[in-house]
Amino acid sequence: MTESRSFDAGVKEYRDAGYWRPDYVPRDTDLLAAFRVTPQPDIAPEEVGAAIAAESSTGTWTTVWTDRLVDLDRYKGKCYRIEPVPGDPSQFFAFIAYDMDLFEEGSVANMASSIIGNVFGFKAVRALRLEDLRIPVAYMKTFHGPPHGIQVERDMLNKYGRPILGATIKPKLGMSAKNYGRAVYECLRGGLDFTKDDENINSQPFMRWRDRFSFVAEAIRKAEAETGERKGHYLNVTAPDVEQMLERAEYARQCSPIIMVDYLVVGFTSHQTLSNWCRRNGMLLHIHRAMHAVIDRQRNHGVHWRVLAKWCRMIGADHLHNGTVVGKLEGDRAATMAINDLLRDDFIAEDLSRGIYFDQSWASLPATFPVASGGIHVGHIPDLLEIFGDDTIFQFGGGTLGHPWGNAAGATANRVALDASVLARNEGRDLAAEGPDILAAAARHSPELRAALDTWQDVRFDKFETIDSLDLQEATK
Repeated sequence: MTESRSFDAGVKEYRDAGYWRPDYVPRDTDLLAAFRVTPQPDIAPEEVGAAIAAESSTGTWTTVWTDRLVDLDRYKGKCYRIEPVPGDPSQFFAFIAYDMDLFEEGSVANMASSIIGNVFGFKAVRALRLEDLRIPVAYMKTFHGPPHGIQVERDMLNKYGRPILGATIKPKLGMSAKNYGRAVYECLRGGLDFTKDDENINSQPFMRWRDRFSFVAEAIRKAEAETGERKGHYLNVTAPDVEQMLERAEYARQCSPIIMVDYLVVGFTSHQTLSNWCRRNGMLLHIHRAMHAVIDRQRNHGVHWRVLAKWCRMIGADHLHNGTVVGKLEGDRAATMAINDLLRDDFIAEDLSRGIYFDQSWASLPATFPVASGGIHVGHIPDLLEIFGDDTIFQFGGGTLGHPWGNAAGATANRVALDASVLARNEGRDLAAEGPDILAAAARHSPELRAALDTWQDVRFDKFETIDSLDLQEATK
């Protein structure tokens, strides 16, 4: 269609309005998006892809006279490629390029509003999922990333050569602040590096936040004095409003070297505010992903976790939960390992076998610790070390506090199992094949580990099929 016709009044197909551009070669400065599309019947894929590009950039349902006041060819989203989804003829991938200037610098909130804020309710699609984004280096450099990052955190804690051990205090709700502090102390003195508030512990009538923070601070100081190691507790500062969140963070500075927040629940803007505060005040920031599965679990609609994880690293997280593969929570092995790399590495190459749709440079942003958490116990440690490597957090819960001899014994079992697995790995042993033997040998010298293995060694969570498996895996079934 000629440029003059593109301004004709009335309604025209999106592909005829210039949003379908199969000849377009994306620029290094373009932001690229891969959408999984389930179209309405009898609509050409090119038209649906063009509609998504239009409605997530400059377009609307009809020509408007103010189009003449805009450099539309520059600012239009451009659907430049359509590809079938392997093994599913009802869906296709639409690849869309956006000019970088469509997005405010350093703002994931603006990026999300632009790309996913409206188009997911568009009638031309039955379902829509944002699978991946390529953030251009020039735009990535407008973000600060994690407040500190993996290397700085290791230096702050003086902990090297192994994963960091943590535990979430259970039961989630109902304890008094003093009993909560007792539970923290037992876990820390037993051998853990960190303990953690759960996502829904805020400031309820049975335990107000200031009381919890104070008793936890006492527990940390006592455990550090007894063990000679740096300890901490992720104090959850999630609050009804940003002012109260920052008030809690200020008090937490006196209590622990690390705080946490439920980043999706509080929103991107609040999270970024807290991340900036942590950077200024020398505090580590642990991120819980509460609510993520509402957005990312279904294969055909929503936003894939890899996108939410990218956004979290951009706006700042020292730790981020990323599933376990072997635990109780959903997570494809190959995809989880790839997202670990997205959180830690400075460059990730396109690799569809791992669910990575684009090359991604992180432009020297600090790295984020992935957190393996959810239904894990000592029997999982060799597998977790094989999957996640050293630069990770192993976050137990019931797998520490459920030990038949109590919290301290559970923590000791965790630490002995980890140390034995790291030593075996460093000696060149095959953790996947020899894991049970490695743990059994260590348990001969650790009654705490022996009791933990006797309690949980037969507990597994692999009877359920992965819902969100990768497309290349599905195509080979």
